[in-house]
Amino acid sequence: MSATPVSAVSSPDFPATLSRWLLGIGLASLLLRFGIAVTFPISGDEAFFYWWGVYPAWGYSDHPPMVGWLIALMRATLGDSIGSIRLPAVLLPLGLGAALWWALKPISRVRAAWAVLLFWLAPLNWLTVIITTDTPLIFWSALSVAALMRAEQRAQLDRGAYRLYALSGLFLGCAFLSKYFSVVLGLTYLVYFGLYRRERLAGLALLVACALPGPAINIAYNMSHGWSNIMFNVYNRNEDARFEWRKPLLYLGMMAYLITPGALWLAFRQRKPLLAAAPAQRLLACLVVVPLLFFALLSARKVIGLHWVLSFYPFGFAYLALALPADKLKACAKALGVFAGLHVLVVAGLYMTTLDTWRNAKIYPQIVRSVKTAEILQQAGRPGMVLMADSYTAASIYGFERRQYMPVFGLGKFHARQDDMLVDFSRYQGDNLGIILMNAPSLEAFRPYFETVGLRSFTQDGVPFYVVEGTRFNYPAYRAGVLGVAFQRFYNIPAWLPMTGCPFCERYCGQVRCAR
Repeated sequence: MSATPVSAVSSPDFPATLSRWLLGIGLASLLLRFGIAVTFPISGDEAFFYWWGVYPAWGYSDHPPMVGWLIALMRATLGDSIGSIRLPAVLLPLGLGAALWWALKPISRVRAAWAVLLFWLAPLNWLTVIITTDTPLIFWSALSVAALMRAEQRAQLDRGAYRLYALSGLFLGCAFLSKYFSVVLGLTYLVYFGLYRRERLAGLALLVACALPGPAINIAYNMSHGWSNIMFNVYNRNEDARFEWRKPLLYLGMMAYLITPGALWLAFRQRKPLLAAAPAQRLLACLVVVPLLFFALLSARKVIGLHWVLSFYPFGFAYLALALPADKLKACAKALGVFAGLHVLVVAGLYMTTLDTWRNAKIYPQIVRSVKTAEILQQAGRPGMVLMADSYTAASIYGFERRQYMPVFGLGKFHARQDDMLVDFSRYQGDNLGIILMNAPSLEAFRPYFETVGLRSFTQDGVPFYVVEGTRFNYPAYRAGVLGVAFQRFYNIPAWLPMTGCPFCERYCGQVRCAR
């Protein structure tokens, strides 16, 4: 790959209008994201990840630790508010735009600017303010790709190129410490070097070597925590994985939405130049095609979530910016702008509604729980009673409001196993507990674990809530009836995996690996 600009995509002039559009779109979308971030109630996932930031660790039950470290950093530097916690997600599109610009400007400053503009016009970049495990994954993945592209633009494998390969590997390792989907990025690199750059395998080897500390940290954590990431991502969450036609169809529909109808139609009309990838575009082509095919194969058995593909999302717009004919770029930007504008109008309409507007909606109870959390907790609490919830979403939202961790009472699901690491139920022996539920419970399910059990109900904005009040919690019964079932269902750790620790097993049976 040449370090000089590719004539097919270069231009001697940098239009002033393009600069103004970049500034206007970047600022407008930033202000909108920030406004949503400080006014929209916290989501269940965010509240769950918030506690990862309160209790920083080398890893967590569901995923590697990067989002927990990020939230911990925000809390330490900017305070414990929803705005500070979400700030990385608010600023993410700006960081990704900078990465695209840095990666593409040696090829063509104009095309690099178009890549940033097209990406910023995508509706998700106007509305996404939720901080999740994908936030650092997308950031580190983009930096890794940008460093690799700069390395590939150097004509010789000199010291500067090796530094960039090393930097790309370091960022890839950070992406791995964010989420396991970074493996797909590594697979894409292997395909790219295998097809196009076998003469630079030394650069790939250095990249891989510099990425290895990320997996090493994760493996060490898993060995000392019952392989919780592996159990969640490989075993427990895939028990119901089976083929259904709706799954690949949903994937196709989701990708059509993400690409946006206008850009998709234009790409179809201009498919010949898009399919004729120039040398400068081959890495971007791999970054589009390999993940698309990987997730397409996976969609035969799994529902592919929208967030699964977002770490590769910027590169599709970069490819469009490099490969589309110059006279089609403005049309693509207009189509994206119209589609984004429709989303902004919808959000404006939502902000004009009141709580009562949603009273007949199926999700109204969940809306009330998120908007009226403080009032719900005030009605649910009693002096001398330890409050808990029956699900990780509810417990996380209630706990975030109180800034006090709330345990999950009961079996839960394959999610929320972080609770197994943080909560020692033996400490509640003899205590009075109150379990908040949104559905009327059967008290028979709670009687084995308390001396007496009662039920109290209240309403909040028309939604009924229930509190199971149990006196003198019986931990041995709970250990046998709940923790024992959790052990059998969620801790079936393969015998061939070496273990140096397992917080749940050590509490349950006093050993690193409990007998089954």
